[in-house]
Amino acid sequence: MKKSAWIAFLLVVGVSAGHAQESRQDISLSGTGIYEPFKASSTDVQVSSNVGEGAMVSYRFMLTPSSALEANYGITYQNKMHYLISNTNNYEINVRTQEISFAYVRSFTFRKYNPFVEAGPGVLIFLPIRDSTTTSLDVKQQTSVGGLYGAGIAYEISPSFDIRAEFRGIVSKVPTYGYTQLDTKRWYNIYYPAIGVAYHF
Repeated sequence: MKKSAWIAFLLVVGVSAGHAQESRQDISLSGTGIYEPFKASSTDVQVSSNVGEGAMVSYRFMLTPSSALEANYGITYQNKMHYLISNTNNYEINVRTQEISFAYVRSFTFRKYNPFVEAGPGVLIFLPIRDSTTTSLDVKQQTSVGGLYGAGIAYEISPSFDIRAEFRGIVSKVPTYGYTQLDTKRWYNIYYPAIGVAYHF
């Protein structure tokens, strides 16, 4: 009887220790792109942009084995936004874009593959760069509140690391940089694909 109780005790301790060692958090570093779509408006303003590149740091805390909360910070190197007003006036603005976002993440497990979906609020900070590309406008920094959504997949390369790729989007108001003549009165969907490596701890 004592032997059976001792074995049961060891099993409980072993299971508890295994749970304690499970990874509940991860941090990832990703390279990102930024694709801002063409947007026409009812105010005779048309907006387009080239593709930008950047980086993002993300932190996840697992609530359950399949649910997590995520915080993200990202910044682009630069991309150029082009505003065309009434088909005659052209304005170009070089800009860096910062992202601060939070999301609920739902993941699924298929052996070493872990697809996931996410959604939550986000803030974009548009930072104009005053250089030779930016048209001589007194452009100002602008902050826009929007929504983040995304889906991706993580591939486990070891118990501590995985490779993560995702397609992300942020819905945000088109920035005006403090100029009413640049106002489209529209929202647009900015695409943020990302690929990186996550460390679990």
